[in-house]
Amino acid sequence: MHYFLYFILFISLSFQSIAREEQELPPLDPAYVGVHGMVLVAHSSRIYASNIAKYNQPHNVQLVYKIESKEIPFLNLVRDAEQVTIKPKEFNIQRLIRGEKLVITADVYRGHYQRGGELIYKDKAIAFDKLLYARELKDLAKPSLWQEYDVIDIGKTERIYIHKIAQPPSFEHLLLVDLEGACLQKFKTSVMVPQENEIHYKFLNCGTMKPLYYDIENLKLSKAKMF
Repeated sequence: MHYFLYFILFISLSFQSIAREEQELPPLDPAYVGVHGMVLVAHSSRIYASNIAKYNQPHNVQLVYKIESKEIPFLNLVRDAEQVTIKPKEFNIQRLIRGEKLVITADVYRGHYQRGGELIYKDKAIAFDKLLYARELKDLAKPSLWQEYDVIDIGKTERIYIHKIAQPPSFEHLLLVDLEGACLQKFKTSVMVPQENEIHYKFLNCGTMKPLYYDIENLKLSKAKMF
């Protein structure tokens, strides 16, 4: 009888703790509602979504999420296509920044949805399962020849390296590395916005590389007025 009472008390306290945590979450800022385009990338049987960052709110977020999907045709599309992007219905991206599990309805494109991509799925449910990385573009470093990367641990030796966007001009870059040695997270390049091949050369001795995403269009100097 005593064990049963202790069990009931434990369950009750657990629910109270969860309720307090939910209540303590700050209210969502409606300024972060928008159409948040993302690029989808795959490794093995896993799919990841990376927000297409811009300097203007509400898109000023670098964000990587693990996507939950058991659909083989969808996985094959993301894995085999040169690029896959999604155009979601409007939602508040702060829900992802704070790590919510969320199902979002989105159109899925082979190629870039704003640059002539081909619509493959209309109104597809995309399950955002786990937050891996989030960084708001605030108090950014000045543009420099020095490039800095953050690291996302996705396996025993597998890491996603993500370029920390600086003030314009800058660039987006995600690179998966199966580590065999140490990797620099900060290094110097010949220009402030280097070609992808130059960056890959910096990771040459780290291990097996898999390019995931590289783009400069939204972060050019001409976009500085958005900053």
